[in-house]
Amino acid sequence: MDLRATLEQFGLTKLETQIYLTLLDIGPALAGTISRRSGIHRRNVYDAAERLIRKGLVGYIQQNNRRHYAATNPEQLLTIINEQAAAINHVLPKLQEKYNQTHQTQETLFYKGKKALKNVFEDQLNHGKEILVLGASTHAKEQLQYYLHWYTKNRVKQRKKLRLIYHQHMKEKIPYAETRYLPLPATNIATNIYGDKVAIINWQEKPFVILIHNKDIADNYKAYFEQLWKTAKK
Repeated sequence: MDLRATLEQFGLTKLETQIYLTLLDIGPALAGTISRRSGIHRRNVYDAAERLIRKGLVGYIQQNNRRHYAATNPEQLLTIINEQAAAINHVLPKLQEKYNQTHQTQETLFYKGKKALKNVFEDQLNHGKEILVLGASTHAKEQLQYYLHWYTKNRVKQRKKLRLIYHQHMKEKIPYAETRYLPLPATNIATNIYGDKVAIINWQEKPFVILIHNKDIADNYKAYFEQLWKTAKK
């Protein structure tokens, strides 16, 4: 697990992350000591430490007019997340109301990056009775390895079946899923069909997805998938 990447994903800057991890390693310390151990200029240490204090991740003790900074218990990170979630939940109904007023049932959206793709996969868990995947790519597991474990666990828990048509025989057994094979051209493109939506995913090094929300288009893709499913090999 990459501690730095995780903390930065949480919302800390690189300087804040470096200082927080340094304090966890060395315990309470003066700004000068933090500067020497972290390689960060002392002026930047003061600024970043103040931000960490406001976030509740660093505290200090005043001794002889000098501040000894110390990292707070890492469990404070969970407290911050819970507070943020509570704040979002408080305003979510109003945000949802605004969203529903300005978005039509027919829309096409473009998403880029792994985090955005996770949102699309979570959307699959919230819509439709099953998920159809045409041209399923083995690159999906490489791009979202740890996340797909969570996704599969929740999909199985919801009893949401997955049907996939691969371009090659797959040896791996996917829980609560049925796979078939067609001699399709090898490609990074996969089409996911669920509910009234079609997600066209490019599983390249920097993945992106085009999400189409339209019942007629989704129904046509489903019909096309079913025709291919009949001819595909088990």
